[in-house]
Amino acid sequence: MNDVTVRAPASTANLAAGFDILGCALQLYSTLRFTVSDRLSFSGCDPKWQNTDNLAWRAFSRAFEAAGKQAPYVHIDIKSDIPAAGGLGSSAAMLSAGVLAANAVGELSLPIETLLEVATELEGHPDNVAPALYGGLIASMQEDGRIYTARYTPHPSLHFVVLSPDFPLSTQKARSVLPASVSRADAIYNCAHLVMLLRALEIGDESMIAVALRDRLHQPYRFPLIEEYDAVHSAAEGNGCNALCISGAGPALLCLTCDGGFASRMENDLKAMHHYWRVLDLAVDTDGARILPSGGN
Repeated sequence: MNDVTVRAPASTANLAAGFDILGCALQLYSTLRFTVSDRLSFSGCDPKWQNTDNLAWRAFSRAFEAAGKQAPYVHIDIKSDIPAAGGLGSSAAMLSAGVLAANAVGELSLPIETLLEVATELEGHPDNVAPALYGGLIASMQEDGRIYTARYTPHPSLHFVVLSPDFPLSTQKARSVLPASVSRADAIYNCAHLVMLLRALEIGDESMIAVALRDRLHQPYRFPLIEEYDAVHSAAEGNGCNALCISGAGPALLCLTCDGGFASRMENDLKAMHHYWRVLDLAVDTDGARILPSGGN
Protein backbone atom coordinates (compact mmCIF):
# COMPACT_ATOMS: atom_id res chain seq x y z
CA MET A 1 0.00 0.00 0.00
CA ASN A 2 1.58 3.29 -1.11
CA ASP A 3 -0.92 5.73 0.32
CA VAL A 4 -2.82 5.55 3.60
CA THR A 5 -4.80 8.03 5.69
CA VAL A 6 -5.12 7.57 9.45
CA ARG A 7 -7.40 9.39 11.86
CA ALA A 8 -6.33 9.39 15.53
CA PRO A 9 -8.32 10.82 18.44
CA ALA A 10 -7.39 13.26 21.16
CA SER A 11 -7.23 11.89 24.67
CA THR A 12 -7.63 13.27 28.15
CA ALA A 13 -5.32 11.57 30.61
CA ASN A 14 -4.76 11.30 34.36
CA LEU A 15 -8.32 12.23 35.37
CA ALA A 16 -6.95 13.40 38.72
CA ALA A 17 -6.41 10.29 40.86
CA GLY A 18 -5.70 8.29 37.71
CA PHE A 19 -2.32 10.02 37.38
CA ASP A 20 -0.23 8.22 34.73
CA ILE A 21 -2.87 5.45 34.64
CA LEU A 22 -6.15 6.60 33.07
CA GLY A 23 -6.85 8.03 29.65
CA CYS A 24 -10.01 8.53 27.61
CA ALA A 25 -10.20 9.01 23.83
CA LEU A 26 -12.34 11.94 22.71
CA GLN A 27 -13.95 12.87 19.40
CA LEU A 28 -11.39 15.48 18.38
CA TYR A 29 -8.95 14.30 15.74
CA SER A 30 -5.68 14.49 13.90
CA THR A 31 -5.81 13.14 10.35
CA LEU A 32 -2.53 12.16 8.68
CA ARG A 33 -1.94 10.99 5.14
CA PHE A 34 1.21 8.95 4.46
CA THR A 35 2.31 8.68 0.82
CA VAL A 36 5.36 6.68 -0.18
CA SER A 37 7.93 9.01 -1.77
CA ASP A 38 11.57 9.25 -2.81
CA ARG A 39 12.34 11.54 0.12
CA LEU A 40 10.98 12.43 3.55
CA SER A 41 8.74 15.50 3.45
CA PHE A 42 5.87 17.07 5.36
CA SER A 43 2.99 19.49 5.02
CA GLY A 44 0.49 20.90 7.46
CA CYS A 45 2.79 21.22 10.48
CA ASP A 46 5.22 23.73 11.93
CA PRO A 47 8.49 23.84 9.94
CA LYS A 48 10.44 22.94 13.08
CA TRP A 49 8.80 19.49 12.99
CA GLN A 50 9.34 18.90 9.28
CA ASN A 51 12.31 16.61 9.88
CA THR A 52 13.22 13.24 11.41
CA ASP A 53 12.16 14.49 14.86
CA ASN A 54 8.53 14.50 13.73
CA LEU A 55 6.66 12.11 16.01
CA ALA A 56 4.54 10.59 13.26
CA TRP A 57 7.68 9.76 11.26
CA ARG A 58 9.52 8.44 14.32
CA ALA A 59 6.62 6.09 15.08
CA PHE A 60 6.30 5.08 11.43
CA SER A 61 9.98 4.20 11.09
CA ARG A 62 10.19 2.56 14.53
CA ALA A 63 7.29 0.22 13.68
CA PHE A 64 9.20 -0.92 10.61
CA GLU A 65 12.25 -1.56 12.80
CA ALA A 66 10.11 -3.64 15.16
CA ALA A 67 9.18 -5.81 12.16
CA GLY A 68 12.82 -6.08 11.08
CA LYS A 69 12.35 -3.92 7.98
CA GLN A 70 13.57 -0.60 6.62
CA ALA A 71 10.94 2.13 6.44
CA PRO A 72 10.40 3.79 3.05
CA TYR A 73 10.47 7.55 2.77
CA VAL A 74 7.02 9.13 2.86
CA HIS A 75 5.32 12.47 2.51
CA ILE A 76 3.22 13.09 5.63
CA ASP A 77 0.36 15.57 5.40
CA ILE A 78 -1.01 16.54 8.80
CA LYS A 79 -4.38 18.07 9.58
CA SER A 80 -4.97 18.37 13.31
CA ASP A 81 -7.66 19.89 15.51
CA ILE A 82 -5.77 18.82 18.64
CA PRO A 83 -3.79 21.70 20.21
CA ALA A 84 -0.09 20.99 20.73
CA ALA A 85 1.11 21.00 24.36
CA GLY A 86 -2.51 21.51 25.34
CA GLY A 87 -3.22 18.52 27.58
CA LEU A 88 -5.20 16.60 24.96
CA GLY A 89 -2.73 13.96 23.83
CA SER A 90 -1.51 15.58 20.61
CA SER A 91 1.73 13.59 20.67
CA ALA A 92 -0.09 10.31 21.35
CA ALA A 93 -2.31 10.94 18.32
CA MET A 94 0.77 11.48 16.12
CA LEU A 95 2.44 8.33 17.43
CA SER A 96 -0.71 6.22 17.05
CA ALA A 97 -1.19 7.39 13.49
CA GLY A 98 2.44 6.64 12.70
CA VAL A 99 2.46 3.04 13.90
CA LEU A 100 -0.90 2.26 12.33
CA ALA A 101 0.18 3.73 8.99
CA ALA A 102 3.43 1.74 9.05
CA ASN A 103 1.53 -1.47 9.68
CA ALA A 104 -0.60 -0.80 6.60
CA VAL A 105 2.03 0.61 4.24
CA GLY A 106 4.55 -2.11 5.02
CA GLU A 107 2.00 -4.90 5.43
CA LEU A 108 3.86 -5.64 8.66
CA SER A 109 1.06 -7.62 10.33
CA LEU A 110 2.14 -6.40 13.77
CA PRO A 111 -0.52 -7.02 16.44
CA ILE A 112 -1.99 -3.95 18.09
CA GLU A 113 -0.22 -4.88 21.33
CA THR A 114 3.11 -4.44 19.56
CA LEU A 115 2.00 -1.15 18.04
CA LEU A 116 1.12 0.02 21.56
CA GLU A 117 4.57 -1.02 22.80
CA VAL A 118 6.29 0.88 19.99
CA ALA A 119 4.24 4.02 20.57
CA THR A 120 4.70 3.81 24.34
CA GLU A 121 8.46 3.45 23.94
CA LEU A 122 8.49 6.80 22.14
CA GLU A 123 5.91 8.49 24.39
CA GLY A 124 7.38 7.23 27.65
CA HIS A 125 4.11 5.99 29.16
CA PRO A 126 0.89 4.48 27.81
CA ASP A 127 -1.83 6.56 29.49
CA ASN A 128 -2.51 8.66 26.37
CA VAL A 129 -1.30 6.22 23.72
CA ALA A 130 -3.53 3.34 24.85
CA PRO A 131 -6.83 5.22 24.41
CA ALA A 132 -5.55 6.85 21.23
CA LEU A 133 -4.99 3.40 19.73
CA TYR A 134 -7.84 1.45 21.33
CA GLY A 135 -10.48 4.13 21.91
CA GLY A 136 -12.60 4.48 25.03
CA LEU A 137 -11.62 4.88 28.68
CA ILE A 138 -8.48 2.84 29.29
CA ALA A 139 -6.42 2.10 32.38
CA SER A 140 -2.88 0.99 31.63
CA MET A 141 0.25 -0.12 33.43
CA GLN A 142 3.66 -1.55 32.60
CA GLU A 143 5.05 -4.58 34.39
CA ASP A 144 8.04 -6.75 33.49
CA GLY A 145 8.32 -5.14 30.07
CA ARG A 146 4.68 -5.75 29.20
CA ILE A 147 1.82 -3.26 28.92
CA TYR A 148 -1.50 -4.26 30.49
CA THR A 149 -4.73 -2.44 29.68
CA ALA A 150 -8.29 -2.52 30.96
CA ARG A 151 -11.30 -0.88 29.34
CA TYR A 152 -14.09 0.90 31.21
CA THR A 153 -17.32 2.35 29.84
CA PRO A 154 -18.30 5.87 30.94
CA HIS A 155 -22.02 6.40 31.38
CA PRO A 156 -23.60 7.75 28.16
CA SER A 157 -25.15 10.71 30.02
CA LEU A 158 -21.73 12.18 30.78
CA HIS A 159 -20.44 15.16 28.81
CA PHE A 160 -16.67 15.53 28.60
CA VAL A 161 -16.39 19.31 28.39
CA VAL A 162 -12.84 20.46 27.71
CA LEU A 163 -11.80 24.03 28.46
CA SER A 164 -8.78 24.63 26.24
CA PRO A 165 -6.90 27.96 26.61
CA ASP A 166 -4.86 29.82 24.03
CA PHE A 167 -1.53 29.18 25.80
CA PRO A 168 0.52 25.97 25.98
CA LEU A 169 2.04 24.19 28.97
CA SER A 170 4.84 21.73 28.31
CA THR A 171 4.65 18.34 29.96
CA GLN A 172 8.27 18.79 31.02
CA LYS A 173 7.41 21.94 32.96
CA ALA A 174 4.31 20.32 34.47
CA ARG A 175 6.45 17.34 35.57
CA SER A 176 9.16 19.55 37.04
CA VAL A 177 6.94 20.88 39.84
CA LEU A 178 5.99 17.45 41.18
CA PRO A 179 7.58 16.14 44.39
CA ALA A 180 10.01 13.23 44.14
CA SER A 181 8.11 11.24 46.78
CA VAL A 182 4.77 11.29 48.58
CA SER A 183 3.55 10.11 51.96
CA ARG A 184 1.85 6.78 52.49
CA ALA A 185 -1.30 8.64 53.51
CA ASP A 186 -1.37 10.50 50.19
CA ALA A 187 -0.76 7.28 48.24
CA ILE A 188 -3.66 5.58 50.00
CA TYR A 189 -5.84 8.65 49.46
CA ASN A 190 -5.26 8.52 45.71
CA CYS A 191 -5.77 4.74 45.47
CA ALA A 192 -9.15 5.07 47.17
CA HIS A 193 -10.20 7.97 44.95
CA LEU A 194 -9.16 6.16 41.77
CA VAL A 195 -11.23 3.08 42.60
CA MET A 196 -14.26 5.25 43.38
CA LEU A 197 -13.74 7.33 40.24
CA LEU A 198 -13.90 4.32 37.92
CA ARG A 199 -17.23 3.22 39.37
CA ALA A 200 -18.61 6.78 39.43
CA LEU A 201 -17.79 7.21 35.74
CA GLU A 202 -19.52 3.96 34.85
CA ILE A 203 -22.75 4.86 36.67
CA GLY A 204 -22.64 8.56 35.78
CA ASP A 205 -22.84 9.77 39.38
CA GLU A 206 -21.69 13.36 39.02
CA SER A 207 -21.50 14.10 42.75
CA MET A 208 -19.35 11.00 43.33
CA ILE A 209 -17.17 11.93 40.34
CA ALA A 210 -16.60 15.38 41.82
CA VAL A 211 -15.32 13.90 45.09
CA ALA A 212 -13.30 11.17 43.36
CA LEU A 213 -11.52 13.75 41.17
CA ARG A 214 -9.65 15.08 44.20
CA ASP A 215 -6.05 13.98 44.36
CA ARG A 216 -2.82 14.74 46.18
CA LEU A 217 -0.17 13.55 43.73
CA HIS A 218 -0.09 16.13 40.94
CA GLN A 219 -2.96 18.60 40.65
CA PRO A 220 -2.20 20.74 43.73
CA TYR A 221 1.26 21.40 42.26
CA ARG A 222 0.06 22.03 38.72
CA PHE A 223 -2.95 24.25 39.30
CA PRO A 224 -0.72 27.34 39.87
CA LEU A 225 0.88 26.81 36.44
CA ILE A 226 -2.47 27.32 34.69
CA GLU A 227 -3.26 30.99 34.24
CA GLU A 228 -6.79 32.02 35.31
CA TYR A 229 -7.38 28.58 36.86
CA ASP A 230 -9.15 29.97 39.94
CA ALA A 231 -11.49 32.13 37.87
CA VAL A 232 -12.30 29.31 35.45
CA HIS A 233 -12.88 26.87 38.30
CA SER A 234 -15.24 29.33 39.98
CA ALA A 235 -17.12 29.79 36.71
CA ALA A 236 -17.54 26.03 36.36
CA GLU A 237 -18.90 25.73 39.88
CA GLY A 238 -21.17 28.72 39.28
CA ASN A 239 -22.60 26.93 36.26
CA GLY A 240 -23.32 23.81 38.27
CA CYS A 241 -20.29 21.58 37.65
CA ASN A 242 -18.10 20.59 40.60
CA ALA A 243 -16.42 17.71 38.76
CA LEU A 244 -13.35 19.40 37.29
CA CYS A 245 -9.76 18.27 36.82
CA ILE A 246 -6.66 19.00 34.75
CA SER A 247 -6.67 17.29 31.37
CA GLY A 248 -3.35 15.50 31.01
CA ALA A 249 -0.56 17.79 32.17
CA GLY A 250 -2.65 20.86 31.31
CA PRO A 251 -3.29 23.61 30.59
CA ALA A 252 -6.66 22.29 29.40
CA LEU A 253 -9.24 21.57 32.08
CA LEU A 254 -11.87 18.85 31.95
CA CYS A 255 -15.39 19.19 33.31
CA LEU A 256 -17.53 16.08 33.67
CA THR A 257 -21.24 16.79 33.77
CA CYS A 258 -24.62 15.33 32.85
CA ASP A 259 -25.94 18.83 32.10
CA GLY A 260 -26.25 19.28 28.33
CA GLY A 261 -26.46 23.05 28.66
CA PHE A 262 -23.31 23.48 30.74
CA ALA A 263 -20.93 23.98 27.81
CA SER A 264 -22.88 26.86 26.27
CA ARG A 265 -23.16 28.65 29.63
CA MET A 266 -19.43 28.23 30.24
CA GLU A 267 -18.62 29.53 26.79
CA ASN A 268 -20.54 32.69 27.55
CA ASP A 269 -18.94 33.20 30.98
CA LEU A 270 -15.40 32.56 29.76
CA LYS A 271 -15.65 35.45 27.33
CA ALA A 272 -14.80 37.67 30.29
CA MET A 273 -11.40 36.02 30.78
CA HIS A 274 -8.17 37.61 29.62
CA HIS A 275 -7.22 34.49 27.68
CA TYR A 276 -9.39 32.88 25.04
CA TRP A 277 -10.79 29.59 26.38
CA ARG A 278 -12.17 27.25 23.74
CA VAL A 279 -15.08 25.17 25.08
CA LEU A 280 -15.39 21.70 23.55
CA ASP A 281 -18.30 19.43 24.47
CA LEU A 282 -16.84 16.13 23.32
CA ALA A 283 -18.16 12.60 23.15
CA VAL A 284 -16.02 9.58 23.93
CA ASP A 285 -14.29 8.08 20.88
CA THR A 286 -14.72 4.31 21.05
CA ASP A 287 -12.85 3.38 17.87
CA GLY A 288 -9.34 4.70 18.48
CA ALA A 289 -6.94 5.35 15.62
CA ARG A 290 -8.17 3.87 12.37
CA ILE A 291 -7.35 3.79 8.69
CA LEU A 292 -9.83 5.74 6.61
CA PRO A 293 -11.08 4.40 3.29
CA SER A 294 -9.62 6.06 0.21
CA GLY A 295 -11.18 9.51 -0.11
CA GLY A 296 -12.88 9.07 3.25
CA ASN A 297 -13.02 11.37 6.26
